[in-house]
Amino acid sequence: MHSSSIITAPERPDDWWEVEALFDLCFAPGRTALSSYRLRDGVDPVPELCLVARDGDGQVAGAIRHWPVQVGMKRAILLGPVAVHPTHQGEGIAALLIWRCLERAAKAGHPRMMLVGDAPYYGRFGFRKLEGVVMPPPTNPDRVLGIALRRGGWDGVEGEVAPARDCNAAQTT
Repeated sequence: MHSSSIITAPERPDDWWEVEALFDLCFAPGRTALSSYRLRDGVDPVPELCLVARDGDGQVAGAIRHWPVQVGMKRAILLGPVAVHPTHQGEGIAALLIWRCLERAAKAGHPRMMLVGDAPYYGRFGFRKLEGVVMPPPTNPDRVLGIALRRGGWDGVEGEVAPARDCNAAQTT
């Protein structure tokens, strides 16, 4: 693991094109057709939870973004996308970004976070399959995962996932 030479920082407006290019490289330009992108259209990401990882040469090695969503009547944070440049894969950069964002989200008072992904990978961060939380189709329900950032964060939270205009921690309880 070489992530010790990696520096993470909040994504700045002038990072946008580099981050978008990284996401296109890792996920292909068709990524915006995925159902999770319908939850992001016209919605600003959560700024304190969008991080960029740069290598020792200052190049973007990885990036992660988070979005406000509504699950039934409650707010949540949607993790993703997270990507690592092919030349840096296997160095633990994605894990570093995820751990930092989980810590930041909890400190900011967000009670819950969710994503669509592989349970075996995200399980190591504490994400578990969410019951009763429905992503826009076509989404495999087994890939809808969540983590409570405080005790009981997902208790009684269910319903369809829809876009939210912001994710003020005070509105997420």
